[in-house]
Amino acid sequence: MEEKEKQAWYAHVASLCQSKAEEFEILGYENVGPQDIWDCVTSGYKTVPPLHQLVNDILSLKPNKYMNYLMLQMYKNS
Repeated sequence: MEEKEKQAWYAHVASLCQSKAEEFEILGYENVGPQDIWDCVTSGYKTVPPLHQLVNDILSLKPNKYMNYLMLQMYKNS
């Protein structure tokens, strides 16, 4: 997905990302924001997925998958 497309879709699902970030905070992951959730979910897309797939991927995101994403990002940036 291109950055322009990501921002257009983010406007539609920002409240879902906020909700998932709050859920992670309840589980003890306090430094997770809506943009972090969005970056994690969209990192695996090469093309623009249907809206229902985006919603499903956001709502079904587990802390384990998010932590794996963070570790990969750390390795890529180091």
